[in-house]
Amino acid sequence: MSYLSSKPSAALSGKIIAPGDKSISHRSLILGALASGKTRISGILMGQDVLNTAKAMQAFGADISQNGDIWEVQGLGPLGLQEPSDFIDFGNAGTGVRLTMGVSGSFPIKAFYTGDSSLRGRPMARILDPLAQMGVRYEMRAGGLLPCVVIGTDNVTPITYFSDKGSAQVKSAILLCGLRADGVTTVIEAKPSRDHTENMLRGFGVDVEVQDMADGRHASVRGKASLTACDVAVPGDPSSAAFLVVAALIIEGSDITIENVMMNPLRAGIFTTLIEMGADLTIYNERVVAGEKIADLRARHSALKGIVVPPERAPSMIDEYPILAIAAAFATGETVMEGIGELRVKESDRIRMTFDGLIANGVEAEEGAESLRVMGKSGAKPKGGASVTTHGDHRIAMSFLILGMASQSGVKVDEAEMIGTSFPNFVQMMTGMGGEFS
Repeated sequence: MSYLSSKPSAALSGKIIAPGDKSISHRSLILGALASGKTRISGILMGQDVLNTAKAMQAFGADISQNGDIWEVQGLGPLGLQEPSDFIDFGNAGTGVRLTMGVSGSFPIKAFYTGDSSLRGRPMARILDPLAQMGVRYEMRAGGLLPCVVIGTDNVTPITYFSDKGSAQVKSAILLCGLRADGVTTVIEAKPSRDHTENMLRGFGVDVEVQDMADGRHASVRGKASLTACDVAVPGDPSSAAFLVVAALIIEGSDITIENVMMNPLRAGIFTTLIEMGADLTIYNERVVAGEKIADLRARHSALKGIVVPPERAPSMIDEYPILAIAAAFATGETVMEGIGELRVKESDRIRMTFDGLIANGVEAEEGAESLRVMGKSGAKPKGGASVTTHGDHRIAMSFLILGMASQSGVKVDEAEMIGTSFPNFVQMMTGMGGEFS
């Protein structure tokens, strides 16, 4: 276990390129492995989660190589996924394992899945139960946890599934399994989740239909689909950019620019929320690359105010609530975050972990079953000084390191090595702008 401390920081400045989006990186490797031909991927995130997904696709038979900054995936095409010869260890990669379960379940093979202690504590039945309706069999540890074995089928049954989770992982696993069904598979979401799978499937030549109807958003794929390799340019990760933006907003005198940030409306809720809080955040140079909206961001130190975050916005920023809570700690007034129960089944119980860390660092907060309230310090610096237990959660670690940079006394976190799962150059990027760590 490694420890990392942030120190009170002077003004941050600089122009940086956001690290590659983790969600797009996972999906490009998985779809590339299914496609016919060679998929070339630029800008891929070199975090451990993504590298574990690459190893998994290799275990299923795909040929993956790196040529400079370009990753090349020679897809399996009509041959299809092959049965792995050993357990597949996804480490901490929840997106990787859940999407891969959907894919492997659509082939007549057996695959054994496991992960690190954090991943083995996260719920998998929410993925495998709908897959079972499609003909996939599985066995898992009590409580619906890893390790598990997924026994796929060559005769996938198309289903219409209503998901109340607001989870792109649930939706994506079902749609990916449905690619080999004889008919149309549909997922209906009352709260639309991120749509990267749908967008990317179209890029690989799959017939995808999305409709907003009275009972929710319908996403459908027509089965017996053939994927054709294509080039993928991975945009910058808005979840990673959010840490950089909030750091600039709460550290006096800061002025930074972050280039190439994905601004998909189903991922950009954090930036909308920060602007509502009074953030001096400029979004410019907007363009569309490979079906995804991209922009550059300029963030400057700001006097923030507390707000009530609309619960319906939660799916578009579910990973960003811990860093939003840090911004709220420096705002004037109370910030209310409701409808965020999904945070309790992430890498850690992020509601509890955020609450505990705030209290330990002198910030007043209240925890609810599906909510968090943060009483801002009205522009005053929280005292900081605490050692935060992260339970291996990279987003908790980065959030409280940023609080430490703007606090009176800094913050120390444990299991700092887990930051590498999603943002491997976090410390390098922050110190390059003027932050201090030890």
